[in-house]
Amino acid sequence: MKKKWNEFKTRQVQIDQIDDRMLLLNLYLTQAITLVVAIFWILFSRRNPIALLDIPISSTPFVWGAAFAAAAIILDLIVSRIVPEEATDDGGINERLFRERPVWHIVAIALIVSICEELLFRGAIQHTLGIYWTSIVFAAIHVRYLKHWIPTAMVFGISYGLGYIYQYTESLWAPITAHFIIDLIMGLILRYRREV
Repeated sequence: MKKKWNEFKTRQVQIDQIDDRMLLLNLYLTQAITLVVAIFWILFSRRNPIALLDIPISSTPFVWGAAFAAAAIILDLIVSRIVPEEATDDGGINERLFRERPVWHIVAIALIVSICEELLFRGAIQHTLGIYWTSIVFAAIHVRYLKHWIPTAMVFGISYGLGYIYQYTESLWAPITAHFIIDLIMGLILRYRREV
């Protein structure tokens, strides 16, 4: 029994060994777990998860979210032009996830991920640990980037910025909007990018 466990835990799976159905199952299962953990964490801290998602009367959080997303996307595009591709490689996961996906599905993925992750990271963890440590945890869970310092630093910086606009606007919709736009635009770029 022990020998089988050691073989199991050391086996590394490459992205091309996972079929599309399993990739999506993994994505949606991860987001479901993220949502459940977020709700329990928020309830445990005696806060209301529904109240955190109240739609603001003012458009300010949405404007801040859109502005931050635009800045993050421009920075990412500049970095991708300057830095060699192998220094930002995520193992092909994003490419595989978005390349053949219909646009409606890219929108759905971006919406689900932005709500679930921002509810956990900004709505729950940041309330307990603050912006800096939340950004450390956020960068760490994006494990596919940890092999290269540039994408890890970018994920940390984006997380810190999301935490800041949440704190500044006092609305979870600011980071949700930014996260949604960033994931949507980057997904669409991967979807429509043609090899030169």
